[in-house]
Amino acid sequence: MRQTIVYSHGFKSSSQSRKATQLAQYLRTHFPQCEYACPDLHFQPVQALAQLEACCREVPAEALSIVGSSLGGFYAVVLAEKLGCRAVLLNPSIRPFETLSRYLGEQANIYTGEKFEFSAAHITELKSLYAPHVTRPERYLLIAELGDELLDHRKTSAYLDSAKQILIDGGDHELTSFPQHIPALAKFCFSD
Repeated sequence: MRQTIVYSHGFKSSSQSRKATQLAQYLRTHFPQCEYACPDLHFQPVQALAQLEACCREVPAEALSIVGSSLGGFYAVVLAEKLGCRAVLLNPSIRPFETLSRYLGEQANIYTGEKFEFSAAHITELKSLYAPHVTRPERYLLIAELGDELLDHRKTSAYLDSAKQILIDGGDHELTSFPQHIPALAKFCFSD
């Protein structure tokens, strides 16, 4: 069965992000038969989820993996819980309605420069989407650097306590060691 991987980027990011392009390159080289999608996500949470879900349409859950970084990790959990597919979470924001509340106001995409207004209504949307726990932890892989300066890895690790976890000393929110972990990510996504 042909596998599909959908990449969900973080807040103010895009399909041009370092991790998205590194994963795309790895898959082209090692798994050319894999379908890969990485939409440029809208800043409004409900619209971003609709974009991601459109990439998953008609893909059986057992052939689908969503890889999410930071805020994209939150979206990956929401979709994995809804669709029953696998999710790989890269320094994910598990409770973005708390961590992003300090970013209210005008923001700009770091790759495109596009400006947008991030408001309290967006925080409310994120809160309404929150899954208080994951139902089948075996469907999840967490890859996190413990030196993440934006998110508390202890909360993330506890939220995913029964899931497979790769925790790396040092690092930062950017997950600088990501290229080393792409083979483990692919193995998880392509496992039966």
